[in-house]
Amino acid sequence: MTDRTGSGERIWHKVAERDALPDGRVKTVTAGTKTLALVHFQDQYAAMENRCPHQGGPLGEGSIEEGVEGQCWLRCPWHGWDFDPLTGKPPGGHEDTGQEMFDVDVRDDGIYIGLEPEPPHTRTVTDVMAETMVNWGVTSVFGMVGHSNLGLADALRRQATGGNLNYYGIRHEGAAAFACSGYAKLTGKPAACLTIAGPGATNLMTGLWDAKVDRAPVLALTGQVNVQVFGPGAFQEIDLSSAFEAVSRFSQTVLHTSRHAELMSLACKTAIVERDVAHLIFPDDVQTIPAEAEQAAGPAGRLGDSLIAPSDDAIARAADMIGKAKRPIIIVGFGARENMAAITALAERLHCPVLTTFKAKGLIADSHPNAAGVLGRSGTPIASWFMNECDLIIALGTSFSNHTGIEPSKPIIQVDFDPMHLGKFHAVDHPVWGEIGRAVAAIDAALPTAIAAMDQRAELAERWAIWRAEKESRLSDAADEGLSSATVFAALNKVLPADAVIAVDVGNNTYSFGRYFEPERQSVLMSGYLGSIGFALPAAIGAWAATQDQPDHKGRKVVSISGDGGFGQYAMEFTTAVKYRMNITHILLNNGQLGKISKEQRAGDWPVWETDLHNPAFAAFARLCGGHGVRVTDVADLESVLKEALAHDGPALVEIMTNAELV
Repeated sequence: MTDRTGSGERIWHKVAERDALPDGRVKTVTAGTKTLALVHFQDQYAAMENRCPHQGGPLGEGSIEEGVEGQCWLRCPWHGWDFDPLTGKPPGGHEDTGQEMFDVDVRDDGIYIGLEPEPPHTRTVTDVMAETMVNWGVTSVFGMVGHSNLGLADALRRQATGGNLNYYGIRHEGAAAFACSGYAKLTGKPAACLTIAGPGATNLMTGLWDAKVDRAPVLALTGQVNVQVFGPGAFQEIDLSSAFEAVSRFSQTVLHTSRHAELMSLACKTAIVERDVAHLIFPDDVQTIPAEAEQAAGPAGRLGDSLIAPSDDAIARAADMIGKAKRPIIIVGFGARENMAAITALAERLHCPVLTTFKAKGLIADSHPNAAGVLGRSGTPIASWFMNECDLIIALGTSFSNHTGIEPSKPIIQVDFDPMHLGKFHAVDHPVWGEIGRAVAAIDAALPTAIAAMDQRAELAERWAIWRAEKESRLSDAADEGLSSATVFAALNKVLPADAVIAVDVGNNTYSFGRYFEPERQSVLMSGYLGSIGFALPAAIGAWAATQDQPDHKGRKVVSISGDGGFGQYAMEFTTAVKYRMNITHILLNNGQLGKISKEQRAGDWPVWETDLHNPAFAAFARLCGGHGVRVTDVADLESVLKEALAHDGPALVEIMTNAELV
């Protein structure tokens, strides 16, 4: 409460009720944005600067103690420096001017402190950098505010209150990095994660590595100790430059003499162009340096056209190879996600199957006449059949992961925007460097009128019929020990919106998702090369944020799927979803164990050991957090419970008790 009727230029702030502070006590109060120590001593009230001049100890957390000769002193809780409770004067020997004192007015309705009006905000280094970041299109920040990033956090607060960005306070910094990764995998654009120095920064590592190896742009903003104490080993100081050297393509410390807007521009440009992690280190004392004359920067004139076309010779050779192939197939990786219109048109002309890697699941609907499903360990027998029978592989935006299992003995045309990915693991017959959409359109245009390719669509339909009959037969598997994965994903096939965003975790639940779920237009996000447990829920938080600030994704339903092991990694982030009313539905397959690891132990003739889990009632946990939570044990309830959860306005969790053997 602010009362501007006080004397002079002061503004009076109510800081406490009259009976809130007993005589002989001190407490910390806030007047406006200023923190003060309020003292009640010998029936008098006093207010002084809260910071002890020694090391900034909070005097409001101290105590009034009797000293020598009966004199009472307000004692700093950190190192015992003493001050007169009513005047703020020390007993002598240090800071003889004492603490700054402020007027107190005891009124009928409470205790008031009078302050001069706050001066206008002075533009700082981090204001410049936050504005520059927003200009580059970074409009979502996930993080944790702490003592070594307060200046930067205030600059972000100003952008958030101005409507220029959205900030989400998470419960663990690892979740912030995964949220950024999920955001980037959905949109191709970077979000930022904010941490303090030391442990806050190191907690980012797993999520940043996930983004790096999957080519997802992320901006990491970490606090740091003051510049003047670099090196000796100050509290929470670690060498962040060295710690982030391997995970980041760009990592720089922001110094007093830096070109601050340019430094942020280079970080944003690196993340976007290199599709990698960019990292900035903000020493505490640099964050609040005045920068009235510095101008923010932006991307104008800093980014070129990335739609590079392959050479005419490369296109001609590819068209010749495709024109002569009788049973060509197209394998689509996640790198081709922006080019599916051109790819589908080529497949329809060739009447050939389109297989996807697991990361690219959903880029073509399984209902499409040319779709062959996922290839590899998490895939369908349809895709494996057509790879075995083909006489040419057209690989577009794929990384040739060993989990995918692209057969290297087959003739291969590989197209990728990154020349280092061409023939990365083994030689291919025809590597083509260029933007995939332009390359595919050019190849299509260069194909001869008469091509040798046979129409494989009838065979595709036959193979789908065989696999769907197999999946149907698995729905009747005994459910005494829990529902089968086939049953779970058959239900999800019926109820998930066609344009949903689905973040999946790792483990048996994810392998089963790859096999059984038949996507339409859903976007699937996963921890691809890193394969990190716990990815799903934080990535869904990032995806939901993208539905708020990216026009192409507004209104899309966000769903995350995990096992009980994966959900347990970042379970408290469900409270983050509740806090910000995130419309996320989490599907939790609870089998009471790390089922994939149990399976691997058996496969290696090891005894199953230490893979069992002690779980809470997750649905009840969701309700305690303030969300919607339902447990399913009967297959008859599954579809209706899923529909109810998807319709819930806010975070929901469906805990499905599953059988670890029925995958």
